[in-house]
Amino acid sequence: MSTTSTPAPAPTLAHAVRDSATMLRRNLRHAVRYPAVSLGSSMLPIMMLLLFVFAFGDSLGAGMVAGTAGAPGGGTGGGGRDAYLDYLTPGIMVMGVAAGALATSVAVCSDMTEGIVNRFRTMNIARSSFMTGHVVGSVLQTMLSAVLVVGVAYAVGFRSDATVPEWLAAAGLLTAVAFAVTWLAAALGLMSRTVESASNKPLLVQFLPFLGSAFVPAESMSPGLRWFAEHQPFTPVTETLRGLLSGSAIGNDGWVALAWCVVTGVGGYLWSRRLFARAVS
Repeated sequence: MSTTSTPAPAPTLAHAVRDSATMLRRNLRHAVRYPAVSLGSSMLPIMMLLLFVFAFGDSLGAGMVAGTAGAPGGGTGGGGRDAYLDYLTPGIMVMGVAAGALATSVAVCSDMTEGIVNRFRTMNIARSSFMTGHVVGSVLQTMLSAVLVVGVAYAVGFRSDATVPEWLAAAGLLTAVAFAVTWLAAALGLMSRTVESASNKPLLVQFLPFLGSAFVPAESMSPGLRWFAEHQPFTPVTETLRGLLSGSAIGNDGWVALAWCVVTGVGGYLWSRRLFARAVS
């Protein structure tokens, strides 16, 4: 009498959601266990906020209003440290989201190289739950870092004219950016052979906000750098947040920012999915 083995049934949606929640709890417990790593992405933005406001805020604020319409004070001469803080805070929030890419890339690479994924392969769990748990956990940590940045900014004098819907729109945009950057960072972690290389690959993503309008208006830059700043992904995101938090018009920047989020997020998802399937096949 012969017996034939039947393949394991494909996981249902409920099964995948349950397994993803389990992986999410695992990653959040790691974050609680190693707070220095999970909070590290918020330390750099906070330090940059304090440095630029208290060391350079008076001179940068005064210099920017002298000849730039998009600068604090609207180009009317009403700048200074407080106005520069209001201008800088949205850029620092975006910088904090970009900084979260490092932790995501390192965490994914660490799991892939330490053999834990091989254990998961022997279990009846949805294959997609591994990446979903990492991405959702990283986004939650990134948004917590953004809350800390805003809290510190308010403590040193930041004030916003935004209404509740505008704050919700700003939070939604930051969440979309966090998802897009996190999927890209996950792909960078999957293609890395060592944790050290995984920590180096996201540096370009972290550096991009510096070459945008986070610290000074793009109009004040040299022509070549100005062109790059105006056409890179983080500038429309920063300008949209700046408009939402100041209660001013955002023009086309909102749609451009959302388009960049979709392109980056979908590209990062497809890339990471392909790399993960190749790694576990």
